[in-house]
Amino acid sequence: MAGGGILLRTHGGLPLLARASPCLLRLRVPANGRRAASSISAAKVDIADVVSQLKSGSARSTADPTRRRRIPEDGLASPRVVTSRRMGVDEEEGEALELDAEKSGSEAGGVDGSYLSETRFDQSAISPLSLKGVKDAGYGRMTQVQAATLPVILQGKDVLAKAKTGTGKTVAFLLPAIEVLSKLPSSQRSQLRSSINLLVMCPTRELANQVAVEAKKLLKYHRSLGVQVVIGGTRITQEQRNMQANPCQILVATPGRLKDHLENTPGFSTRLKGVKVLVLDEADRLLDMGFRRDIEKIMAATPSDRQTLLFSATVPEEVRQISHVAMKKDYKFINTVKEGDEETHSQVSQMYMVAPLDLHFSILYDVLKKHVAEDAEYKVIIFCTTAMVTKLVAEVLSQLKLNIREIHSRKSQSARTKVSDEFRRSRGVILVSSDVSARGVDYPDVTLVIQVGIPAGREQYIHRIGRTGRKGKEGQGLLLLAPWESHFLTSVKDLSVSEAVTPSVNPSIQTEVKGALRRVEMKTKESAYQAWLGYYNSNKTIGGNKSRLVNLAEEFSQSMGLAVPPAIPKLILRKMGLGKVPGFRST
Repeated sequence: MAGGGILLRTHGGLPLLARASPCLLRLRVPANGRRAASSISAAKVDIADVVSQLKSGSARSTADPTRRRRIPEDGLASPRVVTSRRMGVDEEEGEALELDAEKSGSEAGGVDGSYLSETRFDQSAISPLSLKGVKDAGYGRMTQVQAATLPVILQGKDVLAKAKTGTGKTVAFLLPAIEVLSKLPSSQRSQLRSSINLLVMCPTRELANQVAVEAKKLLKYHRSLGVQVVIGGTRITQEQRNMQANPCQILVATPGRLKDHLENTPGFSTRLKGVKVLVLDEADRLLDMGFRRDIEKIMAATPSDRQTLLFSATVPEEVRQISHVAMKKDYKFINTVKEGDEETHSQVSQMYMVAPLDLHFSILYDVLKKHVAEDAEYKVIIFCTTAMVTKLVAEVLSQLKLNIREIHSRKSQSARTKVSDEFRRSRGVILVSSDVSARGVDYPDVTLVIQVGIPAGREQYIHRIGRTGRKGKEGQGLLLLAPWESHFLTSVKDLSVSEAVTPSVNPSIQTEVKGALRRVEMKTKESAYQAWLGYYNSNKTIGGNKSRLVNLAEEFSQSMGLAVPPAIPKLILRKMGLGKVPGFRST
């Protein structure tokens, strides 16, 4: 098509020649692998063309332009500062934070100007030691969330802060909390078994480790302060020794392991009585994962007069409920996501494909090959539905000679940490991951995020896509769905959506994929099949019709190259509520 445009079909059925701007782009592959008949004469779009156009920003959305994130022409954006009370809400407009997208992103450790305020760290009321640490970490100007929350937190106020992923939330709560600790009597800070003064709870091990790394940067010149991490998947006795032998005024933890220490580590509950600041990082995810009871037990073990900070990308009702329990009545709600902003970053070009399940591996391989060929410094994350499906996808792509790393909950913590650290500092690599990497984890310069299969929900989709386009940089996203998963699209209908048509996948690609699938061990396929069935059985829309679920499971089995679906232990089927459903093979 002349001029590099592609012909899109809007929801109204009218053709549109798309050009430059980020979008959420839909590609539909007909079930027979051919272009579906249409009264509109639309040009076929090769996957290579689409990926290329997204990379250059040449696709355009047909959605309502008012839904797009707009930076006002005068460059001003005002985060809302809200004073919340149990009985009603009083709103106070915060000062406008001027944006300057043209200034160098290096001023804030690689954060693009579109997320920076005009406020510099050296203009804030932080100590010289903290300022030296901030400068050594490469941070000059504050991001919007940092500028909006830092002065409020330094006043000793409890804060509930809403901000998009990748906008500097970790430094926003760590830096002022470290200031609180630095003002404590030196006698407390010099004791190895002193009280824990800052407690940070994170939903995943990876995020906890990341927060601890950031804390160590900021503590560079606060030599009497130390940070320790306690997370599942490691030996609790080793953590006990570390907390005894090393300074531990700052503790970063996952709730489950923290509860273990509270119940089993001598003297731990006494140390928690010294908590001055409590932080719930990714508060929405903590509650999504069912940690509310653990969190409430841990909060009860800390002083009631502590300062509490909740940072989250979304603020659903459950987060508001826990804020009333955790925080003082006069807490501040600071919202740096302006009304009408898209919840995904505007610089992320998004697309989704609807294609038969038996083509998913081939489409995935084709997209990856083209992306790798285009960008020598590619850095891709592929999100899968479960740990065992993650393992399957990683092994298939490894057989296809792509540079693959694999991370999921079935890996040991040491293996997960090694892979996470390697991916963070690498280029030219593809990480296949379960949702352990979906929230909060900061992997710099991710060029493409691919989600294979239906996400657990809208918020999960948003957080996964948030692994790219971080700190103001550009990124791409692809959601790959089967036709019977397409109902998920209604949950993201307020995001920019367009439609394109793509031809069948190259037969040589399909041949390579079939060969790779034959080389994957049967045990891996069996585990993936069982995990896949458990995941989709729990989906109300898909799992509600059990006879249909049998057919879909067979379809997944065939996509792995199996003529007959694997048998599942009867006990497992009964636990899934499928013991009496005809069509499943059992052992």
